Formats: sequence, structure tokens, C-alpha cells
Amino acid sequence: MSFLAVAIALLIEQLKPLPRSNPVHAAMAGWMRWAGQNFNAGRDHDASVVWLVTVPVPALFALAIHVALGQLGAALALAWDVAVLYLTLGFRQFSHFFTDIQLALERGDEMHARSLLQEWRGLDATDLPRDELLRQTMEHALLAAHRHVFGVFFCYVLLAAVGCGPAGAVLYRLAEFAHRHWASRANRMGLAQEDHLMQVSARCFNVIDHVPARLTAVGFAIVGNFEETVNGMRRQAALLGATNESLILAAAAGAVGVQLGDAARPEVDLGSASAPDDADSGIESLAGAGSSSGAAVPGVEHLRSLVGLVWRSVVLWMLLLGLLTLAKWAG
Repeated sequence: MSFLAVAIALLIEQLKPLPRSNPVHAAMAGWMRWAGQNFNAGRDHDASVVWLVTVPVPALFALAIHVALGQLGAALALAWDVAVLYLTLGFRQFSHFFTDIQLALERGDEMHARSLLQEWRGLDATDLPRDELLRQTMEHALLAAHRHVFGVFFCYVLLAAVGCGPAGAVLYRLAEFAHRHWASRANRMGLAQEDHLMQVSARCFNVIDHVPARLTAVGFAIVGNFEETVNGMRRQAALLGATNESLILAAAAGAVGVQLGDAARPEVDLGSASAPDDADSGIESLAGAGSSSGAAVPGVEHLRSLVGLVWRSVVLWMLLLGLLTLAKWAG
């Protein structure tokens, strides 16, 4: 059922994507603010309570609905999974910015590309060199693809395999959203309470994203330049303070053969097709830190290569999930 749910959700999302401003995003932001106001009294453990209320509780609620509908019929449970995946997983939640920047650069309109990147990330891109403009666009698109597609996909599939229905998709999406939401509020407001929430949500999301990030990197290795990807991942893993994001960027850099940074922080785009109502934490690009010495400087052609890499990886994991589903049915 996982294969059907993901396939149907991706198809619907391609045909009718969520608008950038939508009730789901507003509800997520409101849910975070409500929990922060009602469960955070400034004590050290309050931040953990807020995270437990805002992330695992909705995931358990999604699981409870899945189980209840499953008692009435498998088709109802499938429909619920598709609905949840439609709201939590999809390319169209972020790809319009990347596509518009790519088209602007291909026609030589760097000024428009800079304004689009500034709108996407919420930072001043006016004085970015062309190479850095391309690098920032690629890094942000890669991390967005992981967080909006691969991360949700892996968490959903892994937990659905043990009977948790769409709980994994909800868990990943809310954990990722909480990570950026509280980081943005802490940076903007500078309050100790917000800082505690930022630290707790960051630690929890890093734990949840540990396996999905490495599966995403493995997928890039299989469908890209395997040797360079593995070498880049090994170099990155050996660095002190390497993060899930830096591992993904190192893998993509090796797969495509381009210089990318090895560090990233949360993006502007909050949640499902979000409007940028929270401040951006930004991405620090360390040029070539996760790339081989022979990697190329980012060019417009690498934007197309990046799109191909992501889609090939999606096809790879969908084929693998389909084969596992067929094997289960046959058995």
C-alpha cells in the first residue's frame, strides 16, 4: 500500500500542487505558536514538552485515524495515507523557485535570478558573484528536495512497514518545520525561551533525519558518479562537526561533479508550500569543501544535471519500493 500511496500522492501533487499560502501551513505555524505559549514557561525541560506536544502527538493522531479507517476498509486507509502524503511530500512545494531561477539564468537575466533567490531564501543576493548565486541555488534546491521529498518518503515507508501508516510522514514534516520555525524565532526575537526551543528542535530533527539523509546520499551515489560520491561522503564524514545536510551536499557534489559547500542551515520555505513568514536562517556555503579537487565550478548546465539527479533518485527508490511491494504480494 505504501507504493500506491506515494505514487498517487506524487501524481496529484504534480497535477494540482498546494498554493504557496495555504491553510495547512498557517495551521502548522499556529500550532507551534500555541504550544510555545501554553507549554513553555522558561524552564529547561519545557522546550522538550513543547516539542513532544507539537511533533509526536499529531503523528500519533495520524496513526490512530489510519488504524480506525483500516478497520472499515483498506481503501479508506489508503485514501488517508494519500491525503497526508499530499500535504507533506512533493516537489511543487518548492520547485517553482528553482525552475524560475534556472530559466532566468538561461536567458542571462541574473538580476531577476537574484531577486528570486532573495525571495526564496529571504537574504540579500544583490552582490553575490555568479558562481555563488549558482552554488546557493543548487545547495538550497538539494536540501529542499531532501526535506520535502526524500526525507518524508523514507520516514513514511520505514514506519509504514511496521504498521504506523502515515505517522512517519507527519513526524518528519513537523520535526523539520519545528526546527526552522524555532530557529527563525530565536534569531529574530533573541529570547532565552526561544533559544531553548531552537536547540531541542534542532537536536530532535537531526536524530530523525539521520537515516533519511544517508539514504538520500546513497541514492545519489547509485544514480550519479558512484566513486566520486562515495569519496565525497567519506571526506565529509571524517570532518569534525559534519552534519546531515553537509553529507547530502557532499554526495550531490560528487554525483554531479560540481563544487558545493559542506554546511547548511535551515531554509526560508516553511513547511508545505510555505509562505516566508519566518525569518531565514540562511545557508553558509563553503566553496568546494565537500567536493573533489577536480570538481567543476557551478554553471547553468549543472542546474539541469541536478534536476536529472533528483528525478533519477526518485525513480530508483520508487522502483525499489515497487519491487518490494510485488515481492510481498507474491509471498
